[in-house]
Order: sequence, then C-alpha cells, then structure tokens
Amino acid sequence: MQVFQLISEVKTYLSLQKQQHKTIGFVPTMGALHQGHISLINESKKVCDITVCSIFVNPTQFNNANDLTRYPRTPEVDIQLLEQAGCDVLYMPDVKDVYPTTDTRQFNFGYLDTILEAEHRPGHYNGVGQVVSILLTGIEPNKAFFGSKDYQQVMIVKALVKQLKLPVEIISCPILREDDGLAMSSRNMLLTPEERKIAKLVPIMMEEARDIAKQIGVSAAKSYIHNEVVKVPIMKLDYYEVCDTETLEPLTALKPNQQAISLIAVFVGNIRLIDNWMID
Repeated sequence: MQVFQLISEVKTYLSLQKQQHKTIGFVPTMGALHQGHISLINESKKVCDITVCSIFVNPTQFNNANDLTRYPRTPEVDIQLLEQAGCDVLYMPDVKDVYPTTDTRQFNFGYLDTILEAEHRPGHYNGVGQVVSILLTGIEPNKAFFGSKDYQQVMIVKALVKQLKLPVEIISCPILREDDGLAMSSRNMLLTPEERKIAKLVPIMMEEARDIAKQIGVSAAKSYIHNEVVKVPIMKLDYYEVCDTETLEPLTALKPNQQAISLIAVFVGNIRLIDNWMID
C-alpha cells in the first residue's frame, strides 16, 4: 500500500494509473477504522482497479471543539487494517495540506441543511461540503463510497457533487452492525463498558419503533422512543424522526407502499450516536 501525506504525491501516483485506464475508487474516512469502513474498501475493490482511502479528522465539520479533540485517532491500527484489506493508496494529510488557506466557502444545501443533523449541529454539513469537495477534486475518483449510517450526509454529498458538477458516482453502502445490533461507529470506542451495554438498546428500540410506526402510526413510534430513552438515566434523545427516503421530509403518517426511514441521534453518556432503519 502506498502511503502519502501530500495531495500532490497522490495526484502524481494516480495520474500514472489513469494513463493505464485504471478506474479509481475512493473511501474518505476520519480514521479510527472498523469493519464498516473496511466494507467500503471491499466494495470499492469489487468494482474499481485502484482503491484510495483518506484518513483526515476534518476540523471544519465539528461545531464542538471538545468533540474534535476527543475524536478517536488510531493511525497505526488503521494502516494495518487497510493493508490487510488490500487498499492500494492511503492519503494521510495534515490540516495544512487540505486547507493551505482558510476555506470560507458557504454551500447551499437547501432544506437538507435545516433538519435533523443540520439542525442539531449547525455548520456541520458546510464543513463536510468543504472537505469532501477538496478531496474529490484532488483525487478525481470514478466512484466514491460512503456508509449509509450517515444517511443525511450521503444525500448532502450527492447534492454537493451535483452542484459542483463533479464527474464522480457516489455509492451508498449498507450499515454494518456489531453482533448485538449496534451500528458500527468510531465513536463506539469512546463508550465506557457500562455505556456500551446501554448503547445496544438503540437498535432494539429502533426495530420496535419501526414496527409500531407500521402498525399503529408515526406519532406512536415517536412516543415509544421518547418513553424508552427517558427510562435510562444516562441516555438523552437528540431527535427521532420518520422521514421520506427521497427528501427527508418528516412524516406524520405512512401511506401505503411508502418508502420511509426512521433516524435517531441519542447521547449515551457524553457520546452521541446516530442510526437509521428503513420502514417499508
């Protein structure tokens, strides 16, 4: 695996690959890799000749300085995992290589930037737009792979690519879960053993709420989630919504054969976890 710290080095290497008509797959990450990330690498390797992974904890998408500081960083383990997975190129820049000057761009993602994660983390998606546009422009992949646990983020990235007319296909990949159902996340490693036991309640609640939404209604599902979270002292609900899969417009009722998705953000202790479940 080739490891680069400068985008200029990545470009030089990839230009040689592109001259040989090789297709480039790209998996952007913030490190602290787990098997969910590796599944994205595997998907890229299935359909692309060269797979590039980036590891960069992007400061512009954190609206909480403490969250940025405590975000887990495990570079040695990450490199080992990527090598075992057969990743071809790793780009591990410092902030100055990604942002040689302050990025003052402001993106307009419309309605998507007013709800759910955007509402609860102001400025978050603008920071995502900044870093993803820089990475996609620098690497120029044919396909880029994102996990669907961050469902809203995938929609934001697709909107970004459309706005900037970038010639890349954005591919959303399924959520990977731990044996107890908890969605894989780098933040899981920040949970204490007690918090980790509590965190496994999230997918259990989500599955039950999905069934309630289908059988009784959306308001009943929302009440169920609220009441279940209140029962656990170290849990705090940020939001739970049932939305249209295409627009993320919140729904008050499900129509026959409607494609909907339930999305949650919940604190377990000080760690904020997100998840989503399809409702069909």
